[in-house]
Amino acid sequence: MDFWQRYRAIDARDTRFDGQFVTAVRSTGIYCRPSCPARTPKAANVTFFETSAAAHEAGYRACKRCLPEAVPGTPAWNLRSDVAGRAMRLINDGVVSRSGVEGLARQLGYSARQLNRILSEELGAGPLSLARASRAQTARTLLVSTDMLLADVAFAAGFNSVRQFNDTVSEVFALTPSAVRATARRTGKPAAASALSVKLPFREPFDPGIFSFLAVRAVPGIEHAEAPDGGVFSYARTLRLPRSAARFRVEFDAGSTASGPASRALTLSVSSIDLHDLPVLLSRVRRLFDLDADPVAVDEVLARDPRLGASVRAVPGIRLPGAVDPAELLIRAMIGQQITVAAARTALTGLAAAGTVLPDGAVLSDPDGLDRLFPTAAQIADAGGELLRGPRRRIDSVLAAARAMASGELDFGYGDDHRTLAAKLLPLPGVGPWTVGYVAMRVPGEPDVLLANDAAVRNGLKALPAGDGLPADFGNVSPWRSYATMHLWRAATLPPARPTATGAAPAAPRRRPLPSPAGSPA
Repeated sequence: MDFWQRYRAIDARDTRFDGQFVTAVRSTGIYCRPSCPARTPKAANVTFFETSAAAHEAGYRACKRCLPEAVPGTPAWNLRSDVAGRAMRLINDGVVSRSGVEGLARQLGYSARQLNRILSEELGAGPLSLARASRAQTARTLLVSTDMLLADVAFAAGFNSVRQFNDTVSEVFALTPSAVRATARRTGKPAAASALSVKLPFREPFDPGIFSFLAVRAVPGIEHAEAPDGGVFSYARTLRLPRSAARFRVEFDAGSTASGPASRALTLSVSSIDLHDLPVLLSRVRRLFDLDADPVAVDEVLARDPRLGASVRAVPGIRLPGAVDPAELLIRAMIGQQITVAAARTALTGLAAAGTVLPDGAVLSDPDGLDRLFPTAAQIADAGGELLRGPRRRIDSVLAAARAMASGELDFGYGDDHRTLAAKLLPLPGVGPWTVGYVAMRVPGEPDVLLANDAAVRNGLKALPAGDGLPADFGNVSPWRSYATMHLWRAATLPPARPTATGAAPAAPRRRPLPSPAGSPA
């Protein structure tokens, strides 16, 4: 977007652009979200920044009225496969807090000095400033969403001391932490005393079909999901994080009629976690549900394709499921190749026996029956040969990948893109372009992947209107072909349309995804 496109967006107070850039006003020294209700500033006084960290670096402070930190993140970090986009994905996953700038640079293949220069030129702030802004946003979320002690908020947000926390919050928001908490508008019933509950905002529209996608793939003991026709959707699981094992649950009330952004947020409840891991969990849950996407931009492009138009109108705001553990996702993808989702789930349920069992007390207090963690690569390498069933060649491929990850020979994650994943994964036995594309869709969230050779995609194409004269690779909807893949998977699971009295097919149902056919991913 150029200056005037952004200026028109803030003049219209368009909420779609919240989180995608910030508006700094020289006459007030304040930066705002695009939808800020304050009077539109004169264009001569406006500077647009890609990130709030860049606005901080330039000496601006966050608006107390619109709270520009309380918005979904920018979808550009998945759309961009350059160094800046890859760096932001890793920063949001807490790499700077765990490994420092040197560790971040090493994962990206640059020196710390080169990385600082690149990010400063591209985003207006270096990695330390970007990580600091991310910690400030996490702190604000915890201050307004929970009753945690301020000291606990400080360490949960990633600060090294309470003093550093107080100074940063005061500098960014021009408010003390207590004053930030006082701005909260608490809605709904309070969380149980033993649980931490946080609201996760997103851009409308939001299709809860992603809960159905996760439900049919949920591994008992590790995951539990409910996807009713209406009402409250939920997904719960255990997860191994850098410092601890976490248990969390995400809920979405599709029948809510309340108005306002807070009422439309997903609710994340965490029953056990080391608070230092909370920023990582928040980032990964947001990635899992694709909460930083811009669904209006995606749907506008997809709806122009006659093959997808009816599906987009029936299911606005379809989401691209992410991954909370890259290594786990690769194992699941390899096991799920060329078999049904149900068969893959059975195989994964057997493999789950190799995972670490949680303490009995923790299991008894969990209503979803989550009693273990998904096995690590090392555990799969040791026990997978006895637990996995199926063709020997597939088992050997899974074990080879597990051994490579356990030894450190294979290292990939949110900082990769389709190209780097191909270079790392294709040398593995049993890994082909489909596997690489599927991992690229779900780990770094690549938005432009069409799994053309996928059986469910081919079946979905047969269920859609003919695309005479349109590109078979859906190049006309680039860079959103991953979302086209989601619509094709959905089309493959729907019952055949029955002609009406006039011979026309009825409109597609709002949603009712079923288990995917053979060849669809696990």
